[in-house]
Amino acid sequence: MSSTNSNSTTLSLARSARAARPIQLLAKNKAASFRSAVWSHYRKNGRHDLPWRETKDPYKILVSEVMLQQTQVRRVRPFYLNFLESFPNVTALAEAPLSEVLRKWQGLGYNRRAKMLHQAAKTVVSKYGGIFPREVEKLETLPGIGPYTARALATFAFTAEEVFIETNIRTAILQHFFARSVRKISDKQILEVLEKVAPKGKAREWNYALMDYGAHLKESGIKLNAKSTHYAKQSKFAGSNREARGAVLKELTKSPQTTARLLGLLGDDRTSQLQAALTALLSEELIQKRGRVFTLPR
Repeated sequence: MSSTNSNSTTLSLARSARAARPIQLLAKNKAASFRSAVWSHYRKNGRHDLPWRETKDPYKILVSEVMLQQTQVRRVRPFYLNFLESFPNVTALAEAPLSEVLRKWQGLGYNRRAKMLHQAAKTVVSKYGGIFPREVEKLETLPGIGPYTARALATFAFTAEEVFIETNIRTAILQHFFARSVRKISDKQILEVLEKVAPKGKAREWNYALMDYGAHLKESGIKLNAKSTHYAKQSKFAGSNREARGAVLKELTKSPQTTARLLGLLGDDRTSQLQAALTALLSEELIQKRGRVFTLPR
């Protein structure tokens, strides 16, 4: 073998070793210090008073998980409590008209979440007799529930030993194990680390602690999620399609409205955007058209 090929092979192997290094070193020194940092923060500054952490009711935990998708904790708390006052259990939510669910959701944004939560409740009642399945595979078949939500629900409601990723957990792992990496890190790599650092038999508290620690890092100014291959920057709300959709739904919670009224909600320069929003909301069955007016679905 030529010296050039030998040097190239050595360089390649060195790069591979560096890429694998965070995983290899975990058992020796990183895992213990990481767990210590996470538990220490949780004991002193954990968000132990969050209402959804005081229950193991899978319905209440599902409500919180859906609300927390792309919405900050401080905004979710009052909506969560008010929502449960109106729909205290899965049967109550399943039997409620979607229009009432959407009204209670107003102000939280991403209204499609409300519809999917409503559909999930109806499925739990019709298919499982109002009893949530405990298996991740069955939870994933419920409308709007993906791999993360299914595993979070299994962990927090049924104390299953699952690992999963959400934005704060991702930040915690990126900071401690990949902060110096020049390459973007995949969730597969993050899951490998999570598998190795997770303490046995403590999945529920450990994942709460991870979330709180990651949130603390973000509040301290550490912003590392852009290093993830799964990172997507959220667009600004002002001027967005989300704003247009929200304006339509907010108006329809008051009363049925004509096309002209809805198209003029945000000014003449945004009528085409509002028309697109009406079309999309109709196709998603979040609104209905009855004669000459639009309404919320019954």
